[in-house]
Amino acid sequence: MTLGRIHKAVVSRMNPDTRSISVELLENGETKGKEIDLDGILELNPQLDSNIPSITMVAQNGTNIPTTSKLPRYSKKASVQAFTNNKGSYKGAKPVSRQTNHSPALNGTGEVLSTTVPCTPSNHPPQYQKMPVLKPADPPPQTQQLTHLYSNNTAGAIRGSNTTAVGANAAAAAAAAAKERRNNVVKEVSTLKKNREERRQRQAELKEEKKALMNMDPGNPNWEFLAMIRYYQSNLDFKPLRDFEVVEDHQITVCVRKRPLNKKEFNRKEVDVVAIPSKNQVIVHEPKNKVDLTKYLENQHFRFDCAFDETCTNETVYKYSARPLVKTIFDGGMATCFAYGQTGSGKTHTMGGDFHGKTQDCKKGIYAMAAKDVFRFLNSPSYSPLNLVVTASFFEIYSGKVFDLLGDKAKLRVLEDGMQKVQVVGLTEKVVNTVDEVLKIINDGNSARTSGQTSANSNSSRSHAVFQIVLRISGLNQIHGKFSLIDLAGNERGADTSSANRQTRMEGAEINKSLLALKECIRALGKKGSHLPFRASKLTQVLKDSFVGENTMTCMIAMISPGLSSCEHSLNTLRYADRVKELDASDPAAGEVHAPRYSPPPSRSKNISRNLQDVSMVDDDLAALRSLNEGELSADLYNFHEAVSQLQEQEDEMLDKHKSLLESGHKWLQKEKQLLAMTKNVDYDQDAYSFQLLNLLQTKLADTQDLVETVLAFRKQLTTEEQFSKNIIRGGHR
Repeated sequence: MTLGRIHKAVVSRMNPDTRSISVELLENGETKGKEIDLDGILELNPQLDSNIPSITMVAQNGTNIPTTSKLPRYSKKASVQAFTNNKGSYKGAKPVSRQTNHSPALNGTGEVLSTTVPCTPSNHPPQYQKMPVLKPADPPPQTQQLTHLYSNNTAGAIRGSNTTAVGANAAAAAAAAAKERRNNVVKEVSTLKKNREERRQRQAELKEEKKALMNMDPGNPNWEFLAMIRYYQSNLDFKPLRDFEVVEDHQITVCVRKRPLNKKEFNRKEVDVVAIPSKNQVIVHEPKNKVDLTKYLENQHFRFDCAFDETCTNETVYKYSARPLVKTIFDGGMATCFAYGQTGSGKTHTMGGDFHGKTQDCKKGIYAMAAKDVFRFLNSPSYSPLNLVVTASFFEIYSGKVFDLLGDKAKLRVLEDGMQKVQVVGLTEKVVNTVDEVLKIINDGNSARTSGQTSANSNSSRSHAVFQIVLRISGLNQIHGKFSLIDLAGNERGADTSSANRQTRMEGAEINKSLLALKECIRALGKKGSHLPFRASKLTQVLKDSFVGENTMTCMIAMISPGLSSCEHSLNTLRYADRVKELDASDPAAGEVHAPRYSPPPSRSKNISRNLQDVSMVDDDLAALRSLNEGELSADLYNFHEAVSQLQEQEDEMLDKHKSLLESGHKWLQKEKQLLAMTKNVDYDQDAYSFQLLNLLQTKLADTQDLVETVLAFRKQLTTEEQFSKNIIRGGHR
């Protein structure tokens, strides 16, 4: 290929067997080799053909070797000048001169011959010195001399046959050695050329890939991670979950759902770091930086019962997660379905339905889908003879307190009855006969939950929303089955236990504690006979009946965000879900991980007051929770949770006494009015009046003093909680 430049080349070797010459040239300070076909030179420079006489090759022993070509015999260091014009055609070179150790060879006429050699220069000629064109060292013999040499008598040829044979053999050996050397040089030059071309091709391909990537996602600051992720995923065989797959039943089912990138993440040019190559596998491409700031990926692998990619709909998620649980409640069992994950990962969308702006379409959520299946089973020939009544309730748990979403967000008490069954006192339950009535309850509950908030996510991240469908036997107040569907608070809020704001700390403490307790209760469900630390949080306390008994099923849907900025939270969610599934013996990927066992506390004396007994049992369950989660619940964090639990108990006690004092105040007011009415009589009994008034004042004083002491104890506990919070901050715990 010609580039329209002049380039100098030095002839290093003549190759008469192949009618070619080997030349050497300078390129960027390096000496490069090239083999050039002589016929090509003569074809491009026909004027040289008439100046080249017939040649005679002379062997090392002096014997002339005849040839029919016009190739002249050049000296070893002869040089040629090659150049091309801008149009790619070749011109004859003018003779030039230079000081050299070799004298230029002349032909029979003494003329200096010149020729052109086609080559591909890489540098402009001004940086090279002009080099002379050297001629054959000896005048070539004429064709007649060849005839004369071969017309000698036969006898002379016979006499010199031995000498000629020895010389021919030596010449042949020398020619073979020279040919082998030439072949080795040519092979080496070809290898270098091939390697150079391959290297340049790879560099060009990388440049094109980078250019294509930058054109496809211009201005992305994480394009290097994106390139590494795409390269890794190019070696994966993607076979995601589809609707025709078989639905499997497990007592504990753990699923993972990945949502697509949202509009904000697209605008921030977020990189998708989550891959779901199969129906039960999740890969997180965690971006990392080495000490020298070199970027690399750490690919984290997880395996679950089901994995839903961003193309799966709510219907598909429901089919493989919550739908198998509906039959359980009609068979007299308890079923629970949780949506767990970071705020904004799609929990409320999955459980409640699609959002259109701030309006939620409840018909496409798991709440509504479960209700449809409940009425389908209710009217089926298998279960219609049971005469079951369907009721629904909706409440939320916020900062350790339970609020009725169908009863003006009234605060509710959670207590255990004499049969050790947990009751949510005062919870509103509405009888429902159609799916539309259930949808109305869901809408009302969601409205109450999001009241006063800027968005649904803002509120849902701070509380657990519990929607329950209960089957009761007609005519009896007996529960036949219960289905609890929970939209859990965002798991990232559980890290706010070291916040400077007490309310935020209380929220974070309750979320953190309830998620740990929930995990251990589900694990205990898989390990028959294990202690159930349900009293450690309000959430697990109200769901106690879902973790006991033989006919119980639980499903957890772990929601993850795909963006790079959410990578840490997504990994925390997956690790939490993976920890829950470890105890399922049917999972082949689960390791033999045995959590330390906790012995149930000894039975409490019936003489102990109910309040002290409840507090003590809560502390025992909290201690059990710590023994099962030592890596996640440090000593400082445990002390903080214990202080918060006691603070919540004392707060309830203080509020109860204050309400009681207020109610007693109305009675006291009536009593005081009656006493004053006695004094209107001139002859009223002064002794009786003063005695009754004294008793009334002493009662008021005693109740007031009791409330004062309770308030003082509560304030002291506030100081204790704040001190433990500071210990967490100093210790760097999150």
